[in-house]
Order: sequence, then C-alpha cells, then structure tokens
Amino acid sequence: MINNNNIREKGFIDIRPDKNINLVSEIKKLKIEKNAVILAHYYQNPEIQDIADFVGDSLKLSQEAAKTESKIIVFAGVHFMAETAKILSPKSKVLLPDLNAGCSLADSCPTDEFIKFKSKYPDHIVVSYVNTTAEIKAESDIICTSSNAVKIINSLTPEQKIIFAPDRNLGNYINSVTGRNMVIWNGACHVHEEFSLERILELKKENTDAKIIAHPECEKPILLVSDFIGSTEALLKYTISDNNKKYIVATESGILHQMQKANPNKIFIPAPPKDSTCGCNDCRFMKLHTIEKIYNCLKYELPEITLDEDLRLRAEKSLIRMLELSK
Repeated sequence: MINNNNIREKGFIDIRPDKNINLVSEIKKLKIEKNAVILAHYYQNPEIQDIADFVGDSLKLSQEAAKTESKIIVFAGVHFMAETAKILSPKSKVLLPDLNAGCSLADSCPTDEFIKFKSKYPDHIVVSYVNTTAEIKAESDIICTSSNAVKIINSLTPEQKIIFAPDRNLGNYINSVTGRNMVIWNGACHVHEEFSLERILELKKENTDAKIIAHPECEKPILLVSDFIGSTEALLKYTISDNNKKYIVATESGILHQMQKANPNKIFIPAPPKDSTCGCNDCRFMKLHTIEKIYNCLKYELPEITLDEDLRLRAEKSLIRMLELSK
C-alpha cells in the first residue's frame, strides 16, 4: 500500500520495480489498460521522450492536453505543465512522476507579490508566459508561449497597455521585436540565464561553420550573437529546414535528441553554461523524472495534480484565450 505521507515527503513513489520486468514494455501495457497518455517535454531525457505519446514544447503539449480523451495523463515535464493539463482536462486524472519537478521561472513570480505589482497598473492587461503557476494564470488575461508570444502581443491594439510576466528576457525580446513598451515582471529561468557568452564565442571560433541558435529566454548578449532565435519547437524546425550542417544550440540540451533524430547527418553542439565542467546546460527539475518513476506513477496512479475548481476556472479563461489566438 502506498503511503501518501511518504509521497508528500519525497515527492515521488519510492518503490524499486522488480528487476526482472522490462519497464518500457510494462509502461506500454499500463497505458493501454488504463487508457493513459504520456506527454513529454523536449527537455526530458531521451528515453522518456521515446516512450511518450506526444513530445513537444509548452504550446503543443497544452494543445494535446486540451483535446485528450484519456482517463489518465502522465506529464513528464514540470509542475506548471501538469497544472496546465489539469486546467484544460479537468475530467482526466493528471499525474506528475516527481512533485519536486518545479520551475525556477514560475517560482520567480510569487502570487501575492504579483497581485501587488499588478495593482499599480490598473489600465494594463496581463499577458503571462505559460511558465507560471495556476494562481498567476488566474490573475492573467491571456497566456502565451515562446512560440506564439509575438503573435499574441501583435493581436492587441497598439494603444493597449500590457503587463508581461514573468520572464524578463522573453519580455524584453518581445518589446524589441514588436516595438511595444510592456511593463515586465523581473523573473528568469535558471537554465537560460546560465549560458556563457564567452564560452559560446570560443565554441564559434573553433566551429566557424556553425550557426548559433537560441531560445528567447536567453539573455540579450546571447541573442545578439545568434543566427536564429525561436521557441524550442521553432529551433527544431529551423534545423530541419536550414541547409547548414552544424549548430551551437543555446537552450536546454534535451532538445538535441529530437534534432539529431530529425537530422542524423548534422552536428549539434550544446551551448555551455558559465559554471560547469561539462559542455551542456540541463534543467535540474526536468531531469528529475526517470523511467522508474513514470512506471510507478502509472501503476499506482500517484502523485496526482489537483486544483480547486474556482482557481481552475479562472486560470482556464486565460489559457482558452491563448488557444483561440494561436490557432
């Protein structure tokens, strides 16, 4: 019997599966038996991406969550993503293999502080990045992702005043592209702020034929030296359509798995962080999930993500608005 107190303490089901079973095969069986679907973000480990029914960035996974008819959604991502799935699929049981899989960006925007900040600008609407808690989504008018942020901001009249939260780098990038002057919350992602411009330029000198491609959550100096800037999905598509053969990739290294699968004859080099002996930059939260945790999560149907219904409905409005505007 599973001890819920133990799950609350550790954040996951700490049971070692039988060594004699094939976990991948068992996960596939459980998915069929339980009418379950596995959603995995691009930043997951390759073996988790390979067992998922859908792999994508925040927008794609939000859309898949919205249309799923599965009884169970296992979300191999971080906490706010599982919350988003629950907001859009309230009748499904949403599971997160490890509750410790949080998000430094979402954590950088506490609800009480944001409400005070928002009250200073009563004539502004709030556009929040999807990398936020359900509480911040409930305080927002529209949600966006890095894929559709520019499109959503451009859909608003030039006179409309906007608060953008929580990522300062993405907000400043949108301002530079759209010519807006949004009021921006001062939050950031630990992964995208840790890239080293100096080490990236050193890599470029060693690989003069490589293009630098970057996520807009990166700091401005990284974006200024980049050949292409886009969401995780956009970066992947660019490497497929572009004729170059080598890329220095400034985003979480998990996406390199899909890039390599789609482009087996191309070379992908992870952009290095400032303080690391390795050459990659991983999200410590995304990488908490394992095949074992996914198996236990699906077998025992825990840990489950639940939301107060009033909060869910308030957050849903801003997400539905996003999905409408991003069609």
